[in-house]
Amino acid sequence: MADKRPKEDPINKVKSIARNLLDNIFDDLMEKNVLNGAELQRLGDGVNLLVEGTENLAETLAKKSEMASKILMKRLFKQHLSLDSHSESENDESNSNELSSSSTESEDESEENRDEAKAGSAMALALPPSAPQEIQASEPNHELKLCSHDYFHRMRTTKADEIYPVMEQEGRTRLALIICNKKFTYLSHRDGSEVDLKGMKDLLENLGYSVVVKEDITALEMEAVLWEFAARPEHRSSDSTILVFMSHGTLEGICGTLHQKQKPDILHDDTIFQIFNNCNCPNLRDKPKVIIVQACRGKGNGATWVADSGGASAYRYDHTPQSYFSSDAVIKTHVEKDFIAFKSSTPHNISWRMDTYGSLFISQLIYHFKKYSWCYHLEEIFRKVQHSFENIEVLAQMPTIERVSMTRYFYLFPGI
Repeated sequence: MADKRPKEDPINKVKSIARNLLDNIFDDLMEKNVLNGAELQRLGDGVNLLVEGTENLAETLAKKSEMASKILMKRLFKQHLSLDSHSESENDESNSNELSSSSTESEDESEENRDEAKAGSAMALALPPSAPQEIQASEPNHELKLCSHDYFHRMRTTKADEIYPVMEQEGRTRLALIICNKKFTYLSHRDGSEVDLKGMKDLLENLGYSVVVKEDITALEMEAVLWEFAARPEHRSSDSTILVFMSHGTLEGICGTLHQKQKPDILHDDTIFQIFNNCNCPNLRDKPKVIIVQACRGKGNGATWVADSGGASAYRYDHTPQSYFSSDAVIKTHVEKDFIAFKSSTPHNISWRMDTYGSLFISQLIYHFKKYSWCYHLEEIFRKVQHSFENIEVLAQMPTIERVSMTRYFYLFPGI
């Protein structure tokens, strides 16, 4: 049977609570001889005003609660949503502490709505998605799904001519390199990048790589680190390598810690590919070289990715058949081969990062590696990461697979 008792007016309830609270306080003050009767009488008018004002306060809060909740949620999310690029209009001489999607606020309601949508979409994408139905597993999302030895041997036998050779753990010395720039002299700090660094390091170690980590270095220092890493003798007994770069960026490349508009500090893509090509890194010849870049790619006009310009090469080859043979058995090979680059966004576009969860790209990359690397080759995993960004209409971030010179499929076979 429905309750027939009249509901208490919430305004009167608030007033009653306020009056009872003040009565108890004044009773205590009188009991402890803090106030006497005359002093309490003088306060009477003020107390009545305070209690009566409670009605107006409660009504105002009721009207404004919806607006207040929107503002609160907007601020909570927007303060975590950042870009991995520097603004073209910022003062490069100032040390900015924050560069976010809300760096230039507007009172225009439609702009605020767009910002709220961006924040909500970013939060949804940063959190681990549900596993696709065809590959759902009972293990928690943070665990790497391992490949069985039966599957590995079957793939190695039936697809030997289609896949890159994968060494088993005994005697294998896989190396990976992570360069992560968080603190900059002239640009905003990349808060949240420590989450990406930890996640990628754990992932690569679980995939069988010994991981070298370098943090907060200039473009020249990055180049020196790359040369040193390319010369490591472990590559001789490895089957692949993975290079991960996480920093601010422009269309021209990856920002070093001293980058500013007047004096760029940029590591160019060509530098990376040249250091690890077959001429300069023979120990990785015919082995997959994976380059992963989390960085914005600028907003400049008139620039795009193009084919090689055909300029003079540092290594020239004669075109006569005889030039390919000599007494020490030198053979012809491609200067650049077996590379693949996976970047967090398309040219001219930005990459989103959150202070709490790290970048959206790295978050999705780690998730899909853990779920799919046991049975899918690398390019297919990358495509699945791209697919996870496909329906995010507000942020419009789309990772890209670029400069692919792989001639076979690269399977990681975790656990082998």
